[in-house]
This record gives sequence, C-alpha cells and structure tokens, in this order.
Amino acid sequence: MKITIKEIAEIAGVSTTTVSQILNHKGDRFSEETKARVLKAVKDFDYNPDYFAKNMISKQSKTVGMIVPDVTDLFFSKVIEGVETYFNKKGYMILLCNSRHSENMEKDYIKQLQNRSVDGIILASPNSHELEKDLKHSPYILIDRGLNTRKEGNLLVDEYKGTYDAVQHLIDGGHSKIGMLTNEIGYYEMTERFDAYYDCLMNNNILYKEDYLSRGPLTIDGGYQAAKILLAKIPLTALYCGNDQMAVGAYRAARELSLTIPDDLSVVGFDDLEISSFLTPPLTTVFQPAFEIGYTAANYLLRAIEFPNEPVPNKTFETKFIVRNSTKVIDNK
Repeated sequence: MKITIKEIAEIAGVSTTTVSQILNHKGDRFSEETKARVLKAVKDFDYNPDYFAKNMISKQSKTVGMIVPDVTDLFFSKVIEGVETYFNKKGYMILLCNSRHSENMEKDYIKQLQNRSVDGIILASPNSHELEKDLKHSPYILIDRGLNTRKEGNLLVDEYKGTYDAVQHLIDGGHSKIGMLTNEIGYYEMTERFDAYYDCLMNNNILYKEDYLSRGPLTIDGGYQAAKILLAKIPLTALYCGNDQMAVGAYRAARELSLTIPDDLSVVGFDDLEISSFLTPPLTTVFQPAFEIGYTAANYLLRAIEFPNEPVPNKTFETKFIVRNSTKVIDNK
C-alpha cells in the first residue's frame, strides 16, 4: 500500500507542510537534523509524491504529451530521445503516442492528452494545419517542417541546402543519371528535398526525368521496394534517397539486382542515422540534428507552459553533408 505524506510526517515527527517544503527544496529554515529525519523517512519507506494530488493544488501535472507518426522510425526515435532528455532534467514525465500516420488517431490522442491534463503537447505531423484548432486549449509545439501557418515556434531544418549539396556531389562526380527515392502520400512531404534535387539538376543542365523518381513509405522496406522497381527498369549510376532508412533498403535492392555500391551505383541518404556509418560501404549522407530538434522542441514547450504570453522563437537547424564510401567518381563520357 502506498504511503502518504501525512504518514511520512508522523514518522518524522513533523507537519505535512514541513515535509512538503523540504522535498520541494524550500526547507532552508529547518535544522539539518529535521531535514535528515524527513529524508530518512522518505528513503526508508520509498515515498514518492502523488502528482495527481499535487495537480489539484498547483494546476500542473508535470506531464507533457508527445505524438509522433511512427515510434519505430529511427529519426523520430532520436527526436524523442532529445525531448525525453530535456524534460527528465525538469522533473516532467512524457506520455508518448504513436499515431501510425493517421490524422484521426492524432485528433483522438490530442483529445485524450488534454483530458489527462497534460501541461503541453509536442506534435510531429504533416497534418498540423488541420490539427491546430484541436490544440488551442494547450500550449503546444509543432515539428512539422513548416507546414503550419504560425509566425512563431517554427522548428525548421535547412533540407534544401543539404539535398542540393548531396546531388551536386553526385554531379561533380560525373553522374547525370541520378534517381530519387521519395515519400508516398500520407507521410511527411519531402517538398524541399525534391525541389533541391530538381533545381540542382536544372542548374547543371541535366534534364529532369519523372521516370527517375520512385515513391514509397519512408522505411527500410519502403526504400527496398521503391529502389527495386526503379533500378530494375532504368540504368542509373546514382541514387539520392529521401532518408537513410530508404537508403538501407536500396542497398538490399541493389545487391539483389547484382549492383555493387559504389562501383555500379552511388547512393546518398539524408539524416545521418547511427546505422549509416555501419553499412557496407558506409553511407554518404546529409546530417540533420534529430536529437537537438527534440531537445529544442522540449525547451520551447516548457517556455510556452511557463510564459504563455511570451512569443516562442523560431529556429532553423543547419544540415551538414558527410562524404563516406557509398559514392564514386565516374567517367561519364
């Protein structure tokens, strides 16, 4: 049976107010002997504060909600780690919700989180424009690649430059038959990445061909299926993948089609997931700071909770192109 603060006070021979103030680091006026007696009782009886009871008084649950489209996605798992790391230091718990790319599930989770009196919500979704009206009763931060109409609190990644650098690297290596793996409908739109791919080809006088584009889920299997279809019908020399997970799938597709990376096919990804440097050969890719995105989102949400009338700043995260061994210079004569 869970011990109460009243019972801890009786064991220590003090009032419940004294226990509360000491546990909340407001007990400077008490003697060291009194504080030691209270803390010993807390430790001996494994006392933990009842946050639901505290919520009735402080109107804060010290709990935040986070909704992501896929908890198994390696990029979002790193974002979640950043959020968790920040809030753990602040004494907050996270209620994590997996929407499985469903707008209806996102709507339901928002309602459920609000019914549980979370202090705020972090939403990662391509459906943010449709969902903002559902979030109006809570402080919230969006991780949505700028798909919302807000003028503040936008967390953006310079995806365009990262992709442009990657495609330019392939072109500088003599490649002109460059395919792209991108998302299917229902996932995050990779508009900036596609625009950079298209613009880089045009700026280098290389004709864009729609047949060089293949769509699939932003997963390893999605990349495998999309790459296998594309590589089986078109003799490409290089492939830009919308994210690293698709690139991992493309490796398998290439192998099954007896294509060697990078001798027969140069491959570039986007994200710089931890797995990328362990592939054979290690993947050339674009780094984006997934952990920092999550950490910053958490920081901004807490500011929105504590200072609801102050504007939340915007932030753009830089990317970095990382050259490894999955690309090769070719003679394109």
